[in-house]
Amino acid sequence: MVSRLDTPILACMMLLMAVGLLAIYSATAHHESSFLRGGFTRQAIWVVSGLVVAGIATVVPFRTIERFAYVIYGAILVMLVAVLFVGQGANARWFALGPARLQPAEFAKVGVIIALARFLTGRRTDVNSAKGILIAAALVAVPTLLVLKQPDLGTALVFLGALLPLLYWAGVRGFTLLLIVAPAVTALASFKFITFFLVTLGLATLLYFSRRGRRVLVFNLLLNLGVGIVAPVLYNRLAPYQQNRILAFLGLRTDPHGVSYQVIQSKVAIGSGGLFGKGFMQGSQTQLRFVPEQHTDFIFSVIGEEFGFVGSLFVLTLFFFLLFRALRIAATARNQFISLVVAGAVTVIALHVIINIGVTLGIMPVTGLPLPFVSYGGSSLWTFAILVGLMWNGSLHRLDY
Repeated sequence: MVSRLDTPILACMMLLMAVGLLAIYSATAHHESSFLRGGFTRQAIWVVSGLVVAGIATVVPFRTIERFAYVIYGAILVMLVAVLFVGQGANARWFALGPARLQPAEFAKVGVIIALARFLTGRRTDVNSAKGILIAAALVAVPTLLVLKQPDLGTALVFLGALLPLLYWAGVRGFTLLLIVAPAVTALASFKFITFFLVTLGLATLLYFSRRGRRVLVFNLLLNLGVGIVAPVLYNRLAPYQQNRILAFLGLRTDPHGVSYQVIQSKVAIGSGGLFGKGFMQGSQTQLRFVPEQHTDFIFSVIGEEFGFVGSLFVLTLFFFLLFRALRIAATARNQFISLVVAGAVTVIALHVIINIGVTLGIMPVTGLPLPFVSYGGSSLWTFAILVGLMWNGSLHRLDY
């Protein structure tokens, strides 16, 4: 059994956890807050317990996971509803369990992947039919709306971002995927009439020459026109700080003392690190607390400043190698449910890495997503440990049917 376990994935995860502990210690060791000064100890406990959680996810039979997929998904929905009423924190995102705080939105990522994989591999599911795609979209939409209610835009984006790759992995045709992506493009284009007009015209042209029939053409045009009308209305219902983040990202608002402050300070920290960095606990941006949330969402700026380009490249290489190995497991698994679960785990981790590092570099809007295995936080670390445990589980059973 041990010989079939993908040990390079284990090595990558443990090295990333070690890097995270170093960065968290540097960011919190001399903090004026006694709670944050204890961050390193708490994270070390989460790391040890996370390894146990990953081990448990490795040995649970995939047939059991598949059988109880919808039960797990239902339990996650109950938790997401409950946290809206009895949750703790400024936005009611956590359950307080003694000294620990659990964030159900993090664990929901696992529940959504398992439920989607269960549905897409069902014997009666036609993944290329409108019914099949609508049910799959509904499985994602329900937890997405509950998480948006908290509000947690970043986690909601992860749910939505995971849908398309899983549909592709399940065998949905390219043209169908294009039609699924079209409403998102239309929504972004709808804030200016000229872009909305050009996107709609392009879609109509594509549909006409695809010769998919009048019903497909009319339905998709009406759908995208509806999205284009509703999107600005939904935007106006976002919290002001979420609107500001989007406007700052699009370059429509410049506020170096407000919404853009974190990103500007993060870019300064990473840029000042140079090739080899300023040294452990020697980063001026880090030690003088110029970067808010530097032990959580902006942990990569600590790595960039104190360990430089070389340290940052080392972290990126670990992520790349971990995801590459896991993707190979998904591609070679004979059981489609195992393949989809592992592919979903790859997608969630990849989305977090791309968005988190993109935010610290100023090329993506601030969404509040942690860097897997590195950022401070027990719920997120346990979630990623479960995902890695599922990867190991998949490596052990890739030859099973």
